[in-house]
Amino acid sequence: MKFFNSLVLCWLNRNGVVMKILVGVKRVVDAYIKVRIKADHSAIDIEKLKMVVNPFCEIAIEEALRLKESGVATEVIAVSVGPNNCQEQLRTALALGADRAIHLSTEEIPQPLAIAKLFKVIIEKENPGLIIFGKQSIDGDNNQTGQMLAALSGLPQGTFASELSFEGDEIIVTREVDTGLQKVALKLPALITADLRLNEPRYVSLPNLMKAKRKPIETILVADLGIDITPRLSTVTMLNPPQRTAGERVGSIAELIEKLQTEGAI
Repeated sequence: MKFFNSLVLCWLNRNGVVMKILVGVKRVVDAYIKVRIKADHSAIDIEKLKMVVNPFCEIAIEEALRLKESGVATEVIAVSVGPNNCQEQLRTALALGADRAIHLSTEEIPQPLAIAKLFKVIIEKENPGLIIFGKQSIDGDNNQTGQMLAALSGLPQGTFASELSFEGDEIIVTREVDTGLQKVALKLPALITADLRLNEPRYVSLPNLMKAKRKPIETILVADLGIDITPRLSTVTMLNPPQRTAGERVGSIAELIEKLQTEGAI
């Protein structure tokens, strides 16, 4: 399974106004497609499947575009890690409204820590004031890269964000936690991971998608960065979940109780 992580990076001036936003994109299989395991049980077979921008990354992109449209930001830059075909999702980000795109090119399968190390290089290059990730990807479902990047870069973090607002040089993050909502104030620069309710992503128009095909994408070879992206974990085997047996209809409550007692459920 390919991992191409996403983030949003922003510049802010001393008055707290975001000047530059850098948006990352992860390429994943469309959530509405049923995937199959390879015959050797080594991984998911993604050949010829429809690939899209990770839904949580779409939310991060949308938030960056809204900051630009509100006058808080002046530039949005899309970033992705992966093989050449992930440029398709970068062009989707360009069609949505991103101004530039950066492709961190590798044929390897970087895991969350490796992706965090790669984006740390981008942070040092771009000097952002705010980083926004989708909280997780729908394939690996790790929910790790944003937190790891914050730790590596020494940044305060606000995970599972459902609302953002700015107060001076701080960003107020409303977080979705197990007990409800929590508000945290983070000094900028900071890192945010976007939850489902942060916004509703827009749709890309066909004319903008056609225009995006002509926009240049800056390519940086991961091999030239000197970052060790060797996997720390390996997949031993991958199996389909066991098939569930068909249910059985009963005629009365008494029969239901009898069946449950027979099965040892009660």
